[in-house]
Amino acid sequence: MPELGADAPPHCPGPDWPPRPPRSFSVPDGAVDTHAHVIGAPPEHPFVAARSYTPPSAAPSDYLRMLDATGMRYGVLVQVSVHGTDNRLLLRTVAAHRERLRGIAVLPLGLPSRQYEAAHAAGIVGLRLNVLYGGGIGFESLAEYGALARELGWHLQLLIGVRELAALAPRLARLPVPFVVDHMGHFPVRELAPHDPAFETLVALVRDGAWVRLSGAYRLSQRTPGYEDTIPYAQRLLLAAPGRCLWGSDWPHVAHWGRAINVGDLLDLLARWVPNATLREQVLVENARALYGFE
Repeated sequence: MPELGADAPPHCPGPDWPPRPPRSFSVPDGAVDTHAHVIGAPPEHPFVAARSYTPPSAAPSDYLRMLDATGMRYGVLVQVSVHGTDNRLLLRTVAAHRERLRGIAVLPLGLPSRQYEAAHAAGIVGLRLNVLYGGGIGFESLAEYGALARELGWHLQLLIGVRELAALAPRLARLPVPFVVDHMGHFPVRELAPHDPAFETLVALVRDGAWVRLSGAYRLSQRTPGYEDTIPYAQRLLLAAPGRCLWGSDWPHVAHWGRAINVGDLLDLLARWVPNATLREQVLVENARALYGFE
């Protein structure tokens, strides 16, 4: 990677390697990792100046190796914020593994129809809006993105903190497409009790039709490495709508500066979030297949 200036956003480490399967359960056949990233290296894949962090590269081949090592059959790759709206690596990766991967893109409005159609043909199934990390697209044009997603048969994926959800909720209710709230609302456990009004807003949205990703525990928790303090939050969301909860590895764990994360540990945590094997299979297989269109 070329030298970056001293004032560049901070570097974050890569994942713990090699990845391992969970120790506490056998991953069911057809399981889907619904949130991960591939990251290219400058200058071929430049980083946006407004980024919040500087990651190492994360090769498509390494992601596929992670899926194999952890017993995951399918994966959903999400456009990483450091590449902004340059989706080339994402599109190329998903198109090359169309039977196994789907993609969530970050695309500006107003592109020629052929560009959206090409993304659809490559395996893109949704659009990401992100107000937490530099390089994302915010919610100013939420209705327009909802209309675009409806036209293409896509859904929206939202990276937003739970404290901002209440103000956004009326606009979300008018969306003509499904939407997913990432990382359980991306909040620090130390600041938000399980029955805090902000978290109650997320629970209510999920109960009323939103999808939610049970993921990102290491972003929320004060208890490393077990992340036990996230359990009541995940279980409240599961109780609200077991048919609309998803799981994602968030590999390669960008914008995180603590100990390196192994996906096997996150899957073991999933077993504590969802101790019932039938429900866990629903989260890992059935729900994800329904939203992302895997066979």
